[in-house]
Amino acid sequence: MKNITIYSTPTCTYCNHAKDFLKKGGVAYTEYNVASDLEKRKEMIEKTGQMGVPVIDVDGQVMIGFDKETLASLVGIK
Repeated sequence: MKNITIYSTPTCTYCNHAKDFLKKGGVAYTEYNVASDLEKRKEMIEKTGQMGVPVIDVDGQVMIGFDKETLASLVGIK
């Protein structure tokens, strides 16, 4: 099982698309709301050097933004 983390905000449309895509694919993930969780926001910025969301970490491979094909490939959804 892959370790998947999504750094997101409640108002981010692309974050919601990414989470819905993973849910529909039956893929479990951990979500952090970086709008309210300052520690996780700092962690996200250290990983990417930026504030943009979503940031999706799949077993250490960090993806910035939501690209359906790339995410499907990383998590093994066809």
